[in-house]
Amino acid sequence: MKRLSILGSTGSIGVTTLDLVGRFPDRFAVVGLAAGSRVERVIEQARLFRPELVALGSEEAAREFRQGFPGFRGEVLSGPEGLVAVATAPGVDLVVSALVGAAGLMPTLAALQRGTAVALANKEVLVVGGDLVTRTARASNAPLIPLDSEHSALLQALDGQPREAVRRLILTASGGPFLHTPKAELAHVTVEQALRHPTWKMGSKITVDSATLMNKGLEVIEAHWLFGFPPGQIDVVVHPQSIVHSLVEYVDGSVLAQLAVPDMAIPIAFALSYPERLSLDHLPRLRLEEVGRLEFLTPDVERFPCLGLAYESLRLGGTAPAVLNAANEELVSAFLAGQIPFLAIPAGIERVLARHSPQLASSLEVLLAADHWAREEARNFVHVRA
Repeated sequence: MKRLSILGSTGSIGVTTLDLVGRFPDRFAVVGLAAGSRVERVIEQARLFRPELVALGSEEAAREFRQGFPGFRGEVLSGPEGLVAVATAPGVDLVVSALVGAAGLMPTLAALQRGTAVALANKEVLVVGGDLVTRTARASNAPLIPLDSEHSALLQALDGQPREAVRRLILTASGGPFLHTPKAELAHVTVEQALRHPTWKMGSKITVDSATLMNKGLEVIEAHWLFGFPPGQIDVVVHPQSIVHSLVEYVDGSVLAQLAVPDMAIPIAFALSYPERLSLDHLPRLRLEEVGRLEFLTPDVERFPCLGLAYESLRLGGTAPAVLNAANEELVSAFLAGQIPFLAIPAGIERVLARHSPQLASSLEVLLAADHWAREEARNFVHVRA
């Protein structure tokens, strides 16, 4: 029986994870749940899975949980301390890190420091603190298992192969809703249009990131830290069908790819049971004869400059990726609130990066300071644009 704590239990990753737990009650049990403000959903989850610990984003939300579930016998906490408590709860075998944004860094680090395995869906954890996080994982011998479909695919395609045999990693991108939209029209896209992802059902922030291709840029940074390859050995191709989730090219010209129907239950199940595989009979099987055609295109970095900005931040190193991520979070939030147009997202990120002097990412304090600085710079950009 593997005991889980889930950070971000009400998001799409958390909900799918709990669905799998419910399908395999003999394999998994839930120790802790952490979420933001969707109290009614957390109450439903707590009634079904009976965790020992629940953490909400604020004391107000925690109070609402206690009132809505007076019979709950576990502990109810709130704020960042609550997240850390869920991540470090005694007896937890695996922490599913599925919070959105840099908020997942502190609890993920805390879990790794205790030597607890982490299934990582929160890519910003490695974007912001990749060196610190991976050093911590190595020092405590804590497994860091990718949960994103692309990085799960790379893990599977790299399995058992020597590092020196790898020529490059190839991440696939769906291209988002604006794959064929002329650049002039991108200036006028609406929030509603940006949230119409052609393949995946995700939260608002990650869906906008997919529309700008920043999501793929963040995944390049994540792949660098997970697998240890330099940016020059990590490429991106656009694959609209989202059937091939990533590929590895070897020095002899062989290319190994992982294919599956686009359903996050598959990489989540692989992370939960790694290195075993669960039988997911409830999912449709991949039938290539029905798919018919698989396309692969070169990403257009002129129309989608966020991808290039992510590569640039990785080359700059130090605190630059943390600044990139913080600026992006603030600017995407401003776009979703109708404060700035779509193309102001990459323009603002470029401005903030240009004003930043990268420092060594030597500690959590340095990273959090860079994150704070970048958010202030991004907010100033939004204020000027407004």
